[in-house]
Amino acid sequence: MTRYIIRRLLATIPTLLGVSIVVFLFIHLIPGDPVRAMTRDNAPEAAVQRIRERLGLTKPLYEQYLIFMLGNDTAARVRYEVARVTGHPIPMPVVKEPFRGILRGDFGNSLVTGNSIAFELSIRFPATMELALAGVLFAILVGIPTGLLAAMKRGSLVDTGSMIVALAGLSMPIYWLGLMGIMLFAVALHWVPSGSRLGVDIALNRTTNFYLLDSIISGNWKALGDALRHLILPALVLGTVPMGVFARMTRSSMLEALNQDYVRTARAKGLHERVVILRHTLKNALLPIVTVIGLETGYLFSGAVLTESIFGWPGVGRWLFQSIIYRDYTVIQGATLVIAVIFVFANLIVDLSYAVIDPRIRYN
Repeated sequence: MTRYIIRRLLATIPTLLGVSIVVFLFIHLIPGDPVRAMTRDNAPEAAVQRIRERLGLTKPLYEQYLIFMLGNDTAARVRYEVARVTGHPIPMPVVKEPFRGILRGDFGNSLVTGNSIAFELSIRFPATMELALAGVLFAILVGIPTGLLAAMKRGSLVDTGSMIVALAGLSMPIYWLGLMGIMLFAVALHWVPSGSRLGVDIALNRTTNFYLLDSIISGNWKALGDALRHLILPALVLGTVPMGVFARMTRSSMLEALNQDYVRTARAKGLHERVVILRHTLKNALLPIVTVIGLETGYLFSGAVLTESIFGWPGVGRWLFQSIIYRDYTVIQGATLVIAVIFVFANLIVDLSYAVIDPRIRYN
């Protein structure tokens, strides 16, 4: 098991390197000039060119990538050593404002606000993670039992009704569902707030920026209740589509497993139907279900742009959407890279969970 985990961890290194290259090159293909977006169209060309040089946008792409990954000082030293070895020596550069690079945890600063991207991520990522975990929890608690019940009652009204609910969850656009939820539960019934993470009249000591956790740590039960009320509606809206996916996948996987010989053997031995379903059938049907859960969790963790925008949720998705509008390419680079890394590690966790569910996998 340990060797299997080490092999999988080592396999993520070239994947992450490839992701960093793709993210870096993709940002440079986005139409528009970030410097012009910062200075507006009436800025003198000379001033615009000076800003481009200060930001390193006039350097070759390979050197910009080195700066992106290693920082200004290390990239300058690498360029100096390469030039020296190839017989084209250049003066050793002096870097006045070193950018330490992604590998050292420094994503740089926003071109629009000037704020540290790492600091902004430390505030916004917990909001996205809290929302995503709540959405996934809702999808699992509703979707998997719904699919399980539909498979056990195949061809009945329960099966048909369950699949209609799952199909409705898959078909309804998130933006429409979010607006309808706000109109019904927030505006008409006043059951939940319409947006944000916490009421303006609630004080909370923010240690981890996970509002639920911070409320528990500080013993602020009023803030905990208010944070839960703000979280319920966005989480239900966000988890609607994964709920439909989980229900349909669970049903199809369970129906395939129920037709296997070992299920007929278990029933022939006189085992209770609950034991046959939970201990024998469901365990062998889990692999495709776990795969889908891992993929959907990666999608939700990457930032639900529509959900966060509709509910005013200050997460990564909404922040990335605003950065694209303002051509803040340093924020786009940093946030996109973090999202890609989340996907890679979500797939890694799914692969490792396979070995726990089915021990035969680690030997293959």
